Amino acid sequence: MKQTGLANTKNNALNSKLITQLKPSRPLAALNHYHKILTLGSTARVAKNEAFELEESSSTTDGDVSFKSLSPTPSLDLESFTTVAGTVDIVDPEEAEVDIFGELSTGNYHFAEDLQEEDECLLQGGNLTTLGLSHPREVMELPTAEIARRLDSLLEHVGVAPSPYPKAEPQRAVYCSRTLNMRAIQAIGYDMDYTLVHYDVDAWEGRAYSYGMQSLNEMGVPVEGLQFDSSLIIRGLILDCELGNIVKADRFGIVKRAMHGTRMLSPAEVRNSYGRETVSLRNESRWVFLNTLFSVSEAVMFTQLVERLDAGIIPHQVCAPSYSALYKLVSKALFLAHVEGKLKAEIVQDPAKFIEKDPDLAQTLLDQRAAGKSLLLITNSDLEYTEAVMSYAHEPYLPKGMKWRDMFDYIIINARKPDFFKGTGALYEVVTPDGLMRPAHSLRRGGIYCGGSAKMVEQALELSGENFLYVGDHIYSDAARRFLNLSWRTCLVIRELEEEIEAFASGREHRAALTEALNKKISLGMLSIIYVLEGSELLWGHRHTALMQMDL
Repeated sequence: MKQTGLANTKNNALNSKLITQLKPSRPLAALNHYHKILTLGSTARVAKNEAFELEESSSTTDGDVSFKSLSPTPSLDLESFTTVAGTVDIVDPEEAEVDIFGELSTGNYHFAEDLQEEDECLLQGGNLTTLGLSHPREVMELPTAEIARRLDSLLEHVGVAPSPYPKAEPQRAVYCSRTLNMRAIQAIGYDMDYTLVHYDVDAWEGRAYSYGMQSLNEMGVPVEGLQFDSSLIIRGLILDCELGNIVKADRFGIVKRAMHGTRMLSPAEVRNSYGRETVSLRNESRWVFLNTLFSVSEAVMFTQLVERLDAGIIPHQVCAPSYSALYKLVSKALFLAHVEGKLKAEIVQDPAKFIEKDPDLAQTLLDQRAAGKSLLLITNSDLEYTEAVMSYAHEPYLPKGMKWRDMFDYIIINARKPDFFKGTGALYEVVTPDGLMRPAHSLRRGGIYCGGSAKMVEQALELSGENFLYVGDHIYSDAARRFLNLSWRTCLVIRELEEEIEAFASGREHRAALTEALNKKISLGMLSIIYVLEGSELLWGHRHTALMQMDL
């Protein structure tokens, strides 16, 4: 473990700039790099209470951007120190593996001294003047908003539409709950269903509901008159298999709202049922976390049948009179529908009915590969289904002659997630188009594999931990489990938030007006306790009450 030696103090501030030399033969790439440098320059990390002196250093090159790096030497005697994580060495920033906050520093831009006279000729008539700047110092002095405006104007001039975010499409943005250094991410793994392939929830879950109800009817459960209603359920809710409720809990596990069957419980009923009892997802026999969109059809079936179980309509020989037994019956019915392949066969036959295409998704993956990232597809689906839906969803938007498989360095089917991320499963390589497999001991780039484990992926790429980013839609299997077992960085796709984010963005002006009105209300409220006295006369407020309250 190494610690960055780049530092700053009050008495020895580094009055330094980000200096770049961009290749004029690739103007768009140059502008992109310039934008990244200007953006990231304001978030460069420094160590606390350490002073360094600047000295001249050689230039380094990173792709299309070459920049002068800082080679600091300590002005104080600094020694290595030991922490619970190991020994921390003071090193030059170029050699540091992590910064002072423990974040990977791979690919970080470093500060550089002010340009020397002989260096200024490099930028004369170059990229700085393109942005209307005459000296590198202006890069740091000009407001970020103004630089962004000039950059957008330049992009528009060369025929590239500026990004509409955040005014037009905030729901297309990426939100971070902790610092993510994408330059340190060298491999990105993707789930397929509801991540790279977006389904129409009503169409997909509606069919799953139909097949599940058909199975229940065959078991003897009366399901006549019931219809799929996706508005009843949203991902993130929790099934209470003991009381037959759907509950919403806060971050502390305290139940805030609940629904029994399809009836919303009153606050008093919620208090009587749960009080200060907290939800513990470790008790899997009682609590079922709805952590994927595939849970929608299951939860809808359960809530509707709770009412029929309460009414005594379901025969006891079919289902014991308990909500736990009812949940097991519903899960069995849906499992049979998926195992028999009815739903997936219908999707393969008519993908347009179920799949929502995203023209930007394929280009996003190609951009990531062009940036040097290794891409992986890790799905629990079989090869036939994966081939059908991926080719339909993405190949229309790929360059001519390119197949969806060409976007990925490694493809893993039947991955058995979440066990894939914590076990050491057997690995097989797919060697024929029809899915014939043979045992394998390691992964090779460009191959298609069945099973295996995340550890095998790390070994094949010679990477580990925070060099990986995994993107999925399953709150537990794709997000929490990745971090707990492997320390992979995770990205969660939450489609349900799109409408909420869009509504939040479109309501900015209304919220601003409400804030202004609230501030006026507060100001007027303050007037009720402000008194102007001239002699013994009270000119504002309620004289006697106010005097008593203020002990005047």
